Amino acid sequence: MRTTRSTHSPPRSVAIVGAGMTGLATAWFLQERDVAVTVIDRDGIAAGASWGNAGWLTPGLAAPLPDPAVLRYGIRAVLDPSSPVYLPLPIGPRLLQFLTKFACNSTAARWRRSMAALVPINNRALSAFDHLAEGGVNAHTQSANPFLAAFRAESERTHLVKELNHVRAAGLDVHFDLLNREEVHAMEPLLGDEVGAAIRLRDQRFINPGAFAAELAAAVERRGGTFQLGTEVAAVENTQNAAVTRTDTNDTEAFDAVVLANGAWLDRLAQPHGVRMPVQAGRGYSFSVPTHHLPSGPLYFPNQRVACTPLGDKLRIAGMMEFRSPDAPLDPRRITAIVNSVRPLLNVGDPADRVEDWVGSRPCTHDGLPLIGRTRSPRVYVTGGHGMWGITLGPATGELLADLITTGEAPSELAAFDPLR
Repeated sequence: MRTTRSTHSPPRSVAIVGAGMTGLATAWFLQERDVAVTVIDRDGIAAGASWGNAGWLTPGLAAPLPDPAVLRYGIRAVLDPSSPVYLPLPIGPRLLQFLTKFACNSTAARWRRSMAALVPINNRALSAFDHLAEGGVNAHTQSANPFLAAFRAESERTHLVKELNHVRAAGLDVHFDLLNREEVHAMEPLLGDEVGAAIRLRDQRFINPGAFAAELAAAVERRGGTFQLGTEVAAVENTQNAAVTRTDTNDTEAFDAVVLANGAWLDRLAQPHGVRMPVQAGRGYSFSVPTHHLPSGPLYFPNQRVACTPLGDKLRIAGMMEFRSPDAPLDPRRITAIVNSVRPLLNVGDPADRVEDWVGSRPCTHDGLPLIGRTRSPRVYVTGGHGMWGITLGPATGELLADLITTGEAPSELAAFDPLR
């Protein structure tokens, strides 16, 4: 089912604020529909959450972040810098309000309802990457063969097995196998002796996210797209056109429409257009370990919230969830926590001999669902709040949003993601 506006006139020019995966994908799919695009970013291509993450294309795992398991972390745990989920003090009123609503959504019933809302877009995730490749984006996805979620004991994987079964029941065609100690070590010898069980998730993929975003940006530019990098947007005004005002020069440029895709900084530009749901930075950390011995595919340690991805001659190790200001500096204690958690689980170099320490701010909503669609203004659109799944769902989001912008009809896959909810 689609909703439509009978008086809709397709835009000829659209500005996209944000050069991460969702913003770039929206630009590319708008070009497929003969729309001229200008991409504006205060830093550069994939400078936010897109560059240093694990690069997984895993619709089988793309589930709502508010989860009953999150509530199992005690207050003492979340205040510990070594905890997989960390809340640095002091906790301000805005964050406290977000966390209260997040906790209210961390029930089994609400998780299942949100998961059902994600299934339609999850089902489009991988095919959207294929559309990019078929359209000339010279960066291909890699098969995650195998993709292993590893645990110390078989009893530890119960929660993820239950979650995958719920995902399957919600309508996503997800396939997985349960592996014992002997099977998992035969499949991946680089796993440490403490690993005693695993889940093999089938039919998933991965990319080098920074390289992929750079090539996607190059494809947009080859087709006539314009980039204004190092340019911060002060405001977006709804006049006869959609007017973008820059911070540095105070200049204003008019477009037929504007897409706000600026990640964890979305609130400032979106709230004046009726978007009341806050977007909170859920910061993730990563580093890379140069090594001649790489795992055969991505590795996931769910209990430690650590993801490992072989990229070239390095292993990227990423993880953690830190609710903090998106502009706060990197906290080296969080990198140390990842190093300590993964050292006994993985025999691949020394995690202390690392390069490319990185922190990026994932844009999170308290109900675990993204914001994709029109704002109160008919010329201003939003795409954001994907949490940990902006890479996985970015191209599908861009394809659906480009459809909405150019036709005026909201695809049914976007029904639960209304930015004005």
